[in-house]
Amino acid sequence: MPAFPHQMLREIYEQPEAISRTLSLYLDQRGLKPEIGGKLSKWVNPNGEILIAASGSSRHSGLYAEILLEDLCGLAVDVEYASEYSYRGGKDVRHPSVLVLSQSGETSDTLAALEEARRQGHKTLAITNAPASTMAHEADFSMNLAAGVEKAIPATKSFTCQLAVLFLVALYEGMHLNRLDPEILAQAMHDVQCVPGALEAQLDPWRDQAAALARKYAGAATFLYLGRGIHYAIAREGALKLKEASYVAAEGYPAGELKHGPNALVSESVPVVVLATVDRKLAASIRRYEKTLQLLADMKEQGAKVIALANKSDSGVPALVTDCVRVPETSEYLLPILEVVPLQLFAYFMALERGVDVDRPRNLSKAVVEK
Repeated sequence: MPAFPHQMLREIYEQPEAISRTLSLYLDQRGLKPEIGGKLSKWVNPNGEILIAASGSSRHSGLYAEILLEDLCGLAVDVEYASEYSYRGGKDVRHPSVLVLSQSGETSDTLAALEEARRQGHKTLAITNAPASTMAHEADFSMNLAAGVEKAIPATKSFTCQLAVLFLVALYEGMHLNRLDPEILAQAMHDVQCVPGALEAQLDPWRDQAAALARKYAGAATFLYLGRGIHYAIAREGALKLKEASYVAAEGYPAGELKHGPNALVSESVPVVVLATVDRKLAASIRRYEKTLQLLADMKEQGAKVIALANKSDSGVPALVTDCVRVPETSEYLLPILEVVPLQLFAYFMALERGVDVDRPRNLSKAVVEK
């Protein structure tokens, strides 16, 4: 086991075990625990409408859930900034089911959003890492994470555990709505249980590569992070991790939006991080990947410095980019859990290169609560 000079690095390495513990709350030898599905079935809006309210990294989990629930379950999902939702005024006549996400369960903006949803009579679900929290108690139904105490301010293991639970929510809903073929459901449950082992095997190689990349790019003024579809959420999260951990400016964009303005920023001092993984079993993922390959070719022609995340077996991406980080193959909807970890490590080592106290970045606190 490697040494851990900081809590953030320790918590990155704790993710395989944290995800395994979290999955065990909702899966047993038979598969999805039926008592959880029974409770979730009472939460879902009859018209299939869901509103997700969250802040920071948790909102990025919500963006992941939006694509997941729409693609796998056919639900209609909106994602709101929790800090904005409770101040909009008016009344939502759709009466969507409301999902709130918070590591601490005490985030003031998200609590306010939960209170507003309850005031309007919406059914509410809270996903938190704190079963005794206010949010867990006040929601109609709560789903816990088993990430364990997270001491570093930048969220790592709580984020990947959120993604794992949201994946299971989609499986529960897909099963309840008869939107998932039994064979697909069985394969999905098998795949998610393989994620901790895949992460465990990659942590040391990713650590070494992230340290080398941080040394190489430490002088960059800012970064652009790009992802398509469900991977856009991870581009946003990767950029946030870099900002909060290392004080380096970074922005996450949908990959297809690069040429609609942000491409003007790309230069020697502004590298680009591109999520270029693919699920070869899914036609939509292959189309997304092919468009990303074309974008990478265009960026190579313009001389951009590009760090790409690609499948272990990929032979096309490395020839088009400056640096390539390999990610184990899995399904489209589980790739984000694997993709975010090397981005967490890159943010960690960028912080070290820049002399930042990575566990306690300035002006930030672990939970944003009212004073």
